[in-house]
Amino acid sequence: MKHVISVLVDNEAGVLTRVSGLFSGRGFNIESLSVAPTLDPKISIMVITTSGNEQVLEQIKKQLNKLINVIKVVDYVGKDCVQREMVLIKIQARDENRAEVLRIAEIFRAKVVDICPKSYTLELTGDKNKLGGFIEMLKPIGIIDFIRTGTVVMEREMQGGGVEL
Repeated sequence: MKHVISVLVDNEAGVLTRVSGLFSGRGFNIESLSVAPTLDPKISIMVITTSGNEQVLEQIKKQLNKLINVIKVVDYVGKDCVQREMVLIKIQARDENRAEVLRIAEIFRAKVVDICPKSYTLELTGDKNKLGGFIEMLKPIGIIDFIRTGTVVMEREMQGGGVEL
């Protein structure tokens, strides 16, 4: 089972190394990791996607809370939250498939962020299922390059009352 956890940490050199070292030392896998400063530049937030059963997740949370630079650990399992990832895809744009690439981009509400004589670069933000579907639709056309961010997550303010856009 996949788990998304956020970890508030001191924004200091070496903190990421300590957190990733904890995961590697215990044999826990980090499937994705996003790190950025918060509104307080002294504090950063890490969003970590990992997998394992409830026992593994509890062990991860306990070990993280023991690290000196960790301020707070939040587990999003069972919480009403919004999760997003972003992908940039450079796709072949030959005369015979340009319209198809733009049609797929429109269907998924992707943005064309760069146009070259032989390629388009598309940007898409959404949940992992939407990004996965977008990538599968573009594969037959010819993906030249591809990069995907890790998950970012935010808990909804009103439990059960929000509308995902």
